[in-house]
Parts: sequence; C-alpha cells; structure tokens
Amino acid sequence: MTPQTSPTSQTSPSSPTSSTPQSAAGPRGRGRVALAVTTRPRLLLLLILLLTAGAVVVGGGVAERMSSGGSQIPGSESSYATAELERRRPASQPNLLLLVSPRDGSRDVDDPAVASAARGLARQLADENTVLGVVSYWQAEDPALRARDGGEALITARIKGDEDAVDDALEALEPRYQGAHGAVDVRLGGPAAVRHASQEVIADDLVRAEVIALPVTLVLLVVVFGSAVAAALPLLVGIVSVLGTNAVLRVITEFTDVSVYAQNLTTALGLGLAIDYALFLVRRHREELAAGHDPRDAVAVTLRTAGRTVLYSALTVAVCLASMLVFEQYFLRSLAYAGIAVVLISAAASLIALPAALVLLGHRVNALRLPVGRRGGNPGAGWARLARLVMRRAPLFAVGTVAVLLALGLPFKDVRFGTADDRQLPSSTEARVVQEELRNEFPGSPGSALAVLVEGKPTAKALAEYSGEVSRLAHVVQVAGPAGRFVDGKRVDGKRVDDAPPGVGYVSVLHSAESASPRSVSLVKKIRSVPAPFETSVTGPAAVLADTQHGTAERLPWALAVIAVTTLILVFLLTGSVLLPLLTVVVNGLSLTAMFGAVVWVFQDGHLSGPLGFTPTGDIETALPVLMFCVAFGLSMDYGVFLVSRIKEEYELGGDHRDAVVLGIRRTGGLITAAALILAVVMVAIGTSRVTNIKMLGLGVGLAVLMDAMVVRALLVPAVLRLTGRATWWAPAPLRRLQRRVGLEEEARTTYPDIPTRTERPVSGRT
Repeated sequence: MTPQTSPTSQTSPSSPTSSTPQSAAGPRGRGRVALAVTTRPRLLLLLILLLTAGAVVVGGGVAERMSSGGSQIPGSESSYATAELERRRPASQPNLLLLVSPRDGSRDVDDPAVASAARGLARQLADENTVLGVVSYWQAEDPALRARDGGEALITARIKGDEDAVDDALEALEPRYQGAHGAVDVRLGGPAAVRHASQEVIADDLVRAEVIALPVTLVLLVVVFGSAVAAALPLLVGIVSVLGTNAVLRVITEFTDVSVYAQNLTTALGLGLAIDYALFLVRRHREELAAGHDPRDAVAVTLRTAGRTVLYSALTVAVCLASMLVFEQYFLRSLAYAGIAVVLISAAASLIALPAALVLLGHRVNALRLPVGRRGGNPGAGWARLARLVMRRAPLFAVGTVAVLLALGLPFKDVRFGTADDRQLPSSTEARVVQEELRNEFPGSPGSALAVLVEGKPTAKALAEYSGEVSRLAHVVQVAGPAGRFVDGKRVDGKRVDDAPPGVGYVSVLHSAESASPRSVSLVKKIRSVPAPFETSVTGPAAVLADTQHGTAERLPWALAVIAVTTLILVFLLTGSVLLPLLTVVVNGLSLTAMFGAVVWVFQDGHLSGPLGFTPTGDIETALPVLMFCVAFGLSMDYGVFLVSRIKEEYELGGDHRDAVVLGIRRTGGLITAAALILAVVMVAIGTSRVTNIKMLGLGVGLAVLMDAMVVRALLVPAVLRLTGRATWWAPAPLRRLQRRVGLEEEARTTYPDIPTRTERPVSGRT
C-alpha cells in the first residue's frame, strides 16, 4: 500500500521539507510581525499603556451618550409619521405621562381639590421650556384619560428633542413633578420614563456583571494554567480590549446614535474573545517553551501558528457581526460598530501587546505556580480517546447529535415576534408600575395608542367618515381627532365640526390589543387599508413593530448571505479545502439550535421565569434573534477556526487524516472547552441583568457557546470528518494555487537554522 502523504507536501511552503531564506523571515528565523513585536517589547508595552490610559479618559462617559431606542426603520411609514407629528402636532405623540391620584383615598379625580391641584400641575408643566403639547383629563374631559374606577387620571406631554435631549430634560423634570403635590400624588411614566429607567438599570447591571465575571474568570484561568502569571495575561488583554472599545464607541457617538446595548456586547465580547485569543496564544507559547525554544523564538513560532489562527478567527467573527450593518435600525447597526471594534481591538491586543509581554517574561510566564490545575498542562489523552470512540461510530454519533440538536430547536417553530416594552424592567420600577396601571385600569391603554397622520387638507366631513370607519374595526375602543370622538362608527362628543381641519392633522386610535401583539399588528394593517380621500400614515408602538418586522425580514437574507459567503471564503483561505468551509457553515448553524429553542421555551413561553426573575410577554423582541445569531455564529466560528487550523497543521505534518483529527482534538479539546467555559461565565454574568432582553442575550449566547464547544466540537465535528475522510482536504488545482497565493500560509513547520522542527508520531501508529 502506498504510504499516505499530504496532498500539499510537495508544493506547500508549510511542508517540513521546504525551507525559507532567513532574509525573508527576518533574523533568527522570526517573521516580520514577530520581529516587530519582539525587537522593542518595553517600548511597545509603554505605548500600549499610554493608549489604554487615553482610552480610559475618552471612553469614561460613553454610557451617558448612548440611547435605548433604535428599533424604528428609517424611511418607513411609522418613522415618517412620527417625525411629522412631532414637528407639527406634538400632542399627538406624548412621551411623558403623569399619573395623578388623590392623596386622600376617599376622593376621586373629579373632586374639586384634586382637580384644582391637577390643573395647576398641567399649567406648570406647560410652562416648561422642554415640554410641548400638554393635555390633561381635567382640560380635555376625555374619558380615555381617566381610570375606570375614577381613582387615577393622566396628564400627557411631549418632551421635545432627540433621545439625549429627552433624557436630560426628564432628569430635570423628575424631582419637580414626582411625589406629593398638595391634594395629589404624581408618578411618571410613558416612553421617555421607560427608556430612561432602562438605561439606568442596564448601566447598574453592567457594573455588577463585571464584578462577577472578572474574579470568576481569573480563578478559571488559574485552574487552566496552574500559574498566576500566565492566568493574569489573558485577563489583562480582555480589560484592555473593553477599555479600548469604549473609547471607540465614545467617538462613534459623535457621529451617529449608538444603542445602550452596545456596552453589554462590548463587555461580553471584549472579555470573552480577548481571553480566548490570549488563552490560545499563551498555551501555544508554553508548548514551544517546553519544546526547548528560547522565549523570542517561542513567540515567533506562536505567532506563525496560533497567531495566524487568531487573525483568521477575528476576521470571521468581525464579518459575522458586520453583517448587522445591512439592517436599517440603529439598534443593530450600533451593535455592529461595537462588535467590529471589540473584535479587532481584542485581536490587536492579543497579537501585539501579549507577545511583547511574553518576550519580557520569558520562562517566568510559568511563575507563581499554584496548587491547582495541571502543572504540566493537560496532555489531552481523554480528548484523544473520545475522538477515537466517536470516529469508530461516526454514523451513529453524526445522526444522533444532529437529531438531538434539531429536537432542542423545535420550540423555535412557534416563535412570535414583538417589541420590548416596560415589562423588560424590574416590577418595582416606577415607570413600569405606571404602564401597568395604564394597561389594566384605563380604557384603551393610552400609552399604546396609534396615531394616524392626515395630510392633504381633508374636509371635516371626509375626516369624520374616515374616523367613524376606523372606529368600527375590531379591538378599537375610540378614535379621536379634529372631527370629534367616535366609538363604533358614531360620534360620542356631541360636537359639530363645520370647518375644514388644518392642512396636517391626526386622529388618535385607542385599542384594547396589547401594543406588541399579533392582534395589534393586524389592526395596523387594517387601518392602513381603510380607504380615504386623503393621505394617511399610521404610527405608534404597533405600527413601529409592523414596519420593523417587515424591514428586518427584507434585509435578513442579505445578512445571512454576507455571513455565509465571507465565512466560506475565509475558511477556504485558511484550509485550502472546498468541502470544509461548507461543513463549517452547516455545523455552526446546527450549534445554534439549542439557543433558539431555549429562547422561545424560556423567554416567550415563560418556563423558568420565576427562578430567572422576569415577566414573560408571550413574544420575543424582533431584532434580538438577529443579534444573537450574529454573535453566537461568530463565536462558534471562533472555536471552529481554532480546531480546524490545528487539525490542518497536524495533517500537513503527518499526512494521515484520522490521526490529524485525533491530534487536533487532543491538542485543542481542553483549550476550547476552557475558553468556552470562561466565555459562558462572562455571558451568564451579563445574563444576571434585570432587563429581560439583556438576560436573554447573555443566557442564550452562553448556552450556544457551551453546546458548540462541548457537543458540536467534541462529537459532531470528528464524526463528520471521519465520514468525509481525505476528501475533506480536496480542492481543484487552480483553487489550491489561489489559496497559496492569497491565504496566509502556515510557517510553523518551516525549517530554520536555529528553530528545530517539532514532529510527532501518528497516534494510530500508521505510516
């Protein structure tokens, strides 16, 4: 039988028999990057320290510059109507609600003393420079602004300006209007109060998550390395990445809106990815030191092997996150900005700052040994045995694993998409308490009303006919506007409107459906289909949701195409294989099924809502699965690249496919599991947030990471690679030549005069 040899062993520059002139690789056989990093490590680290200090100064106030909105689709019907009504009819879109109740429980809101105090509050609020369109129950005599039992009533207003201006104004208004005012008590609600409360809760929760994640991560790193010095390095790289990304986000806020959720993503990915990359590099560096290389040469080999893998991994993750730029909502676009920045900064810190530190530390990277972990490093014998077992029963493990993953994802077929509301907040938050009162005690829930922008100078008669027609629709409680108030097609206010209304007007539609439910979205579609002899545009929470769902569904195929195509190209450039990129995309997609199934089963259907401390709403935020897919797919690609690159390295060295798979899993199994566990700790720490969407993001992605590392990489990947055999590495000759010309070729096995090539016997004993 002809001995098996690598298909690239005759021509590949990474073949053990090839050689590279020293002039091309730099003195002492180190590459250009390694030369730049190791020549002046002290100066380089000093520069990085100064840049980090500057990042602390620049990024210190980033949280105050962020916004919690961003769900609207620019240019959509609801976005246009919102902007026009805010400009011309501010009272039609109140974002601040004052819930007024008598201090004396025996009175109701129509009591003369209560009414007098409430009118005074309304006049005072109308005199505020930051407030427009104040309307109160006592002024409008609108029953929709009065609770059914008469115990509470509303003053509505519009705080003018963008989200930052609204937040600033609300902070000034809160102490003046909140609490007791003569005969009445006042509580603040409305979209502005909910958004402001969300930002405060998220900021507090982020600090707590960092306090939880950092010490736990350090302990896990110490267990992995058995050395306090080696364990501290990945954590320091993670901190540098988070601080650097905060500075980048602070600069971006000068040019565009950035979602407050971006900070949570920065913390999760900054700590997670930077620690992953640093963990991978430090582990490889210690291997090379143990093989007899001096510290500088060990760093050089580490950069040419693990460094190349980190670079490809970072590019892949960055592309997955960059795919969110195809969406129009700034919520997703700002998360793409944060994701791209944190990935690139994490990679740069790992490939520049960390190697410089390793050169200076030398063999002291193993100093401060602690009585935990494995002193000699995990030899990976258990992972090798598992890989052999899986490959012996490859069809069984492949089919069984896929079946389990698909079963875990089944709940996602019943997903219902909605939008976040006040129920994201802790139940004791005042803004949520007010919104709950509106939902439960007021007819039509004024906080979720729809507004119809009317343009074209309609006559009073035409507007009345239109309002009456809309009021006949199912779930509509009342339609109110310049032509009067209508219920079930009839005017109920007794007023006559003879003159034509102004050129731009609006009608308000109160309805009984939940603001973010399929019924409310259906109602929006019905209102938009009502014929009218003038132009109409519908806005409001349900209209925004309808447009968001449409816009997201329209752009989603483009985002998936960006991820798929770029992933295929990058994995091909890494491996030179045609089949392996396809397998990688499919396997990574399967690794996310458990996450999406759990999202629906837990957060939509409400299982475990008690222990996890959230209120289920029966739907999932429309944009959140998109974010979770991009983040989780990128992270699974991270581990996929780590594993595939090491398998390719072993295959090019030994030429036996099965041995290469076993050796690759043996050398990376423990490392990938440790990295996944650390990243899961960070994500779970984020998941302790009291805001439901942040909790969903953290716990969902944490689950996906663990499933990918412990099930997909350990069971599915070796089974599939055993079934594909040596065909895994096949590519047509023209594509192989293209890959060698364009790809970053592995240099670790190049024979240098002063760096001996390390070889290993095949694990199976075959030649």
